[in-house]
Amino acid sequence: MKIGIVVFPGSNCDHDAWYAVSQNLHQHAEFVWHEAVSLGNLDAVILPGGFSYGDYLRCGAIAKFSPVMAAVKRFAADGGLVLGVCNGFQVLTEAGLLPGALVRNANLKFVCRPVELEVATTNSPFTHTAKKGQRLTVPIAHGEGCYVASVRLLDQLEEADRIVLKYVENPNGSLRNIAGVLNEQRNVMGMMPHPERVADPLMGGTDGLTILQSLAHAGAAAFRS
Repeated sequence: MKIGIVVFPGSNCDHDAWYAVSQNLHQHAEFVWHEAVSLGNLDAVILPGGFSYGDYLRCGAIAKFSPVMAAVKRFAADGGLVLGVCNGFQVLTEAGLLPGALVRNANLKFVCRPVELEVATTNSPFTHTAKKGQRLTVPIAHGEGCYVASVRLLDQLEEADRIVLKYVENPNGSLRNIAGVLNEQRNVMGMMPHPERVADPLMGGTDGLTILQSLAHAGAAAFRS
């Protein structure tokens, strides 16, 4: 399958994502510049972490206007798989592809360390190879990773089984320990932790492959159908 890695000015985890897809998953990976107006014949898209231009205003607030985001919206509307990681998650919320918002960490400090996650649902293209309740150790690196939403929306996310990942010990103040969520159609997911940073044994762990392999398997299945 072909997975595109969207590159914004300021992205800094794009090559990490490319390496994880091409060298660890052994799938075709290609970069997609933020000015692209089409995604071509991709089977899945990853919006990687970093500091997309305009983050000084609000994370993702300017990047959402990039031409590529119109293409990502069309791709998602057609059922394409989209994964946003860290800054990519922030861009997806700003673009309206995911609910809620990411704000300053509760301690007002940048947090960079491994954290333990719990798989809250396996009913998603991004976690279907995992077991519910499975623990994953994945690093975070963000200053605005606190997930917030109204009580009503949080209840809706829980009732619809759209909370994908939860922090075991909350590092940033995210409401209800949310580390990753799905859109209503379940084909778009955002997560603050970085699975691409633990996708190779040389990096000290491979727990991130649980997310990435699920994405690849789901995309390949959709492609075959």
